[in-house]
Amino acid sequence: MFIHRNPNPSGSYVGDCVVRAISIAMQKSWYEVYVDLCLQGLLMYDMPSSNRVWNEYLKTEGYKRYIIPSDCPGCYTVKDFCGEHFKGTYILGTGTHVIAVKNGRYFDTWDSGDEAPIWYWTKEEE
Repeated sequence: MFIHRNPNPSGSYVGDCVVRAISIAMQKSWYEVYVDLCLQGLLMYDMPSSNRVWNEYLKTEGYKRYIIPSDCPGCYTVKDFCGEHFKGTYILGTGTHVIAVKNGRYFDTWDSGDEAPIWYWTKEEE
């Protein structure tokens, strides 16, 4: 289920998980997503990686957010999510990390499969 992917041009893997995940999910360059998020942050007077900024950016791109029920916090993992979502593209948020999921596989710079997602974003197919 895990596929190592790092679209960061310098190979950095700390502090830019939002940019990496959105870049992978939207099939845009890391640079393009970074600039888009910086502009969104500027408009909102906030940092580009803040949840409210990247959440607003995804809304403007046509994505919709869904909350994952917290019946058992920590019991439901990224791996579980992938096992239930074989088709489609998703951006998962854990509160401290962001992960791209495509067709039942998660893309990250490290194996984040045991992380517990809180919400996810997806764009309905047109």
